[in-house]
Amino acid sequence: MSQRPVIGVTTQTLHAIDGIPPGLPESWVMNQRYFLAATIVGGVPWMIPLLDDDPATLRAIYERLDGLLIPGGVDLDPATFGEEQHPRLGAIDPARDRVELSLTRWAIEDKKPVLGLCRGIQVINVALGGTLYQDIAEQVPEAIKHDYFPTAGFERDHLAHEVSLAPGSRLLSVMERPRFPVNSMHHQGIKTLARDLAPAAVAPDGLVEAVEAGSEHFMVGVQWHPEVFEMTDPHTRHLFHEFIRAAGRWRRRAG
Repeated sequence: MSQRPVIGVTTQTLHAIDGIPPGLPESWVMNQRYFLAATIVGGVPWMIPLLDDDPATLRAIYERLDGLLIPGGVDLDPATFGEEQHPRLGAIDPARDRVELSLTRWAIEDKKPVLGLCRGIQVINVALGGTLYQDIAEQVPEAIKHDYFPTAGFERDHLAHEVSLAPGSRLLSVMERPRFPVNSMHHQGIKTLARDLAPAAVAPDGLVEAVEAGSEHFMVGVQWHPEVFEMTDPHTRHLFHEFIRAAGRWRRRAG
């Protein structure tokens, strides 16, 4: 019986989250939904601590992974892509930035499967040299609304807008629909697309909503939160299933 692939799921610092009161102990946390999303389709999730000051241990964790899942979360520090902070930048988590960018760059070098969700697509783009809008509403006045946050009263499964998938893309072959509605809980977004990425989906305003690498490497990032729909939408489940299948192939090749 073949072993199930191990999927690393990154965490974030508790105190980086808006609304967390002071005085709580330092903690690394992440929404359970991401771990369940990997488990349901056959992966074994591994919660990755933010050991940004211990690269040897972080590398040892990475070496035991067959795939990397980068969840949603707080804003990326614009210093990671060479910009000053915009006044409307939200909360940041520098330790998470350092850990996720390191893991992603290692995975790119090794062609280890990567799936990025919401913040995760932005990490992928920055890891490869791309840049981000720090606040879409302020920096792209013609853009549609993208920030349907639960903290503003919207449900996580609120379908905010459609995305159109690129013909011939890996994402289209997995999702089997040229367009469909998605939820939207972000105010940062891709500004300059990294050279080694291809756009796989766009919003009605032209903002890149999904990216992917070449055919030799399963690296897909989507700007929405598909983990919300995995249990109810078989097309979404296909995305997670293809990621786990790629991680299983990686595991077998690595021996």
